[in-house]
Amino acid sequence: MTIRLTAGRMMAILLFFSLLTGCVRQESSEKVRVVASIEPLAWFVERIGGERVSVSVMVPAGGDPHSYEPTPKQMAGLASADLFVKAGSGVEFELNWIPRMLELNRGLRICDASTGVRLLPMGEHEADGDGHHHEGGPDPHFWLSPANARLIAVNIEQSLVAADPANRDLYAANRLRLDGELRALTAELAGRLGAVRNRKFIVFHPAWGYFARDFGLEQIAVEREGKSLTPVQMASVIQTARDQGIRTVFVSPQFSSAQAESIARDIGGRTVQIDPLSRDYGNNLRHAAESFVRELR
Repeated sequence: MTIRLTAGRMMAILLFFSLLTGCVRQESSEKVRVVASIEPLAWFVERIGGERVSVSVMVPAGGDPHSYEPTPKQMAGLASADLFVKAGSGVEFELNWIPRMLELNRGLRICDASTGVRLLPMGEHEADGDGHHHEGGPDPHFWLSPANARLIAVNIEQSLVAADPANRDLYAANRLRLDGELRALTAELAGRLGAVRNRKFIVFHPAWGYFARDFGLEQIAVEREGKSLTPVQMASVIQTARDQGIRTVFVSPQFSSAQAESIARDIGGRTVQIDPLSRDYGNNLRHAAESFVRELR
């Protein structure tokens, strides 16, 4: 049987396919909507996703990921997200809230940024004020190691490709470019920190263990599990600082520095702020390295 098409019907069909094609193009041009749990992970998504991604962060700058509670607006926004990037290393915020997030968006893809990373127990790379090493849960701050950062980039690339396979070449190229930058950053920081004589430093919140491991430093942590120090613990830290010739207590902007400042006064030193959650990843690690070089004399 022969089907005859009039000019009018032919035009209608062509118009239909034109509209259909336009819809497909519009859909494919939409950005991948990504939510990151913390600021540093958002930086990696932006570097790898480029203009193809729209990124928001659950724990804002200055927020404490151990205790932060998302706003109703943030939770509602998850309903339209394509990908959630979590640290996956035991951050309390994620443990408490990811199950609830999945209730709002059961099809939400989850990228575990820590896949392939060897998470270190606290006892593997830090000592307390008594000089004793203690076993504990995993240190969640793995992103502060440039070596681990390269794995984060791989994990995010793979998740973006899964969410947006049409742009896999873009994500691969961006990740390779970033990998080269992270290699160069590692060499740069190693060069700066190599001449530091006193390799031990006191930090109030134990966030810099992975960084210390990468560059041959030793972190002496003061605070544990967010708890204030007892007078006996305070005295122990002060004595350790005096014995080691340490005159600086490093603090994080997300936490109270009152006890750290008290310790600094007793040792005739000062507190210096270094941020484990800055979004400007490379420059933040450079700032931290400069602070260590300046203070660890």
